[in-house]
This record gives sequence, structure tokens and C-alpha cells, in this order.
Amino acid sequence: MTIRVLLADDQALLRATFRMLIDSCEDMTVVDEAADGTEALRMTRAHHPDIVLMDIRMPGTDGLAATSAICADPDLAATRVLILTTFETDEYVAQALRAGASGFLGKDVTAEALLAALRTVAAGDALLSPTATRTLIKKFLMSPSPGTHLAPERLLTELTAREREIMGLAAEGKTNAEIARDLTLSPLTVRTHIHRAMTKLGARDRAQLVVIAYQSGLARVAPPTP
Repeated sequence: MTIRVLLADDQALLRATFRMLIDSCEDMTVVDEAADGTEALRMTRAHHPDIVLMDIRMPGTDGLAATSAICADPDLAATRVLILTTFETDEYVAQALRAGASGFLGKDVTAEALLAALRTVAAGDALLSPTATRTLIKKFLMSPSPGTHLAPERLLTELTAREREIMGLAAEGKTNAEIARDLTLSPLTVRTHIHRAMTKLGARDRAQLVVIAYQSGLARVAPPTP
């Protein structure tokens, strides 16, 4: 299956670079390019890409507003948004995570890491850049919108005890292989439980499942070490 990617960035040179790289892969193709959030939303609705590679800081409608609109549109439920940002300085990343972004990349990403990230997000299988993503989730958890919950706590009752256990471990940033090792299960079994939990909770992908784990109270932020 070919992964269809929409590029959204106000820097034409960066878009051209990414297009050349992505189109050089047999399993990927760029369907279009957008220079701002308004174009990104319009083109996403027109093409229904698998992934939107979205810059946050763009003129006019920014990537944050576009991400929120894309992730809130039921007709675009199959489209995932991969954010381009700088982890240390972009104060909007936590909001993008709330809006439903599936992952994050720095603009200085290597070619190999970019292609791997696109394939990972397309599979909906794992969080990107574990260290950076944990940092983003921590920022998100320390500044949640009052009363915001991606899923009511009562929905957790639909999960089995094993699904809740595995979801909690995923929220700690553990991979399927690490969870399988800890629980003496096969990675395939862990993957199955993750996907069942995602289906029951209406999570777009693993990233949102982790956020739901924290917002519903299944997982909690550890207090700072003295």
C-alpha cells in the first residue's frame, strides 16, 4: 500500500526537499503541497491523504488550527497529522497534542528518520522520538485545559483488566516489545490489546491512546524528584 502524504509548510525549499525524498520511495507519494493552514485543510479534504506533514508556524491560519480542524472532521478520521516543530521552543506543541496530532519531528530531522516516522505514523503503531514525545506529553499533562477529557472515565470500564494494564504501560512510553517482556507475552498479543483498547476508546492512534490514559486517570504524572 502506498502512503499518501500532504506537505504543509510555508517554506517552499523545505517542501521541495521533502517531496524529492518522499517521492523517491516506492511505498510513498506526495499528493500535494500547502503553504498555510487554510490550504492544508482544503487539500486534506480534497485528497484524504494518509498523513499531513504539518508545520505549526505558518502565516494566516497556522498548523495548530489546521490540525484541530482536520482531527475534528469525521470525514478525515483516517488522516493522521505529523507535526514539524522544534521541541524546546514551540509552545504550541501541547495544544497540537490535544488537537489530535499523532507525532512530532524536528525540522533538522535526518532523511532516514523522516521516512521511518512517516511509516510509523501511517501504521498508527508507536510514538515518535520517545524522549521528545515523553517531554511533550509531560508538558501537556502539566497544562491541561480545565475539564478536558478525550474520553470519559466510564469508558475505561469497557476495557479488560489486561487492556488497562497494557495501556498504562504504553503511557509510560514503553514499546510493544518492552511491554511483552515485562508481562511475558508475545509482541503480537500486546499489539492486539493495544488496538482493541484504541477501538473501544475511539483513539485515532497510539499517541492519542496515551493521552487518554492520562486524562482519564488511568496513568498519572509522577511527582518531581527532590
